[in-house]
Amino acid sequence: MNTTEKKAWSPYLAGALSGLLSILSVWVAGKYFGASTTFVRSTGMIERILGPERFAKMSYFIKEAPQIDWQWMFVIGILIGSLVASITSRTFRWKGVPEMWEKSFGPGPLKRGIVAFLGGVIAMFGARLADG
Repeated sequence: MNTTEKKAWSPYLAGALSGLLSILSVWVAGKYFGASTTFVRSTGMIERILGPERFAKMSYFIKEAPQIDWQWMFVIGILIGSLVASITSRTFRWKGVPEMWEKSFGPGPLKRGIVAFLGGVIAMFGARLADG
């Protein structure tokens, strides 16, 4: 076991805290938390700034105006929380290509970036298809 594994948060503690957060979300806000809609809304906010004439014609955004809401703040909280967790466990590293990827496919960041982007597109498509 290397030193990084010894410093990492317990997956049981992280899972229990995530479960409590999920329960609190439903109890306090009456909603389950998620992230895929936030990415769509963020895109809408950017589009409203960069292409307002096109934005006005999109039926999705007419029905559901993109805004900063509790779910958007939740996604920002994920970013901040994961940063705090990695800093407090002293596992934070700037790394463009993870070691596991480098061992299997080489150190090239372009290939890694393309595959990561395509994986994100597929995951987001599936989440939106499932109305999540």
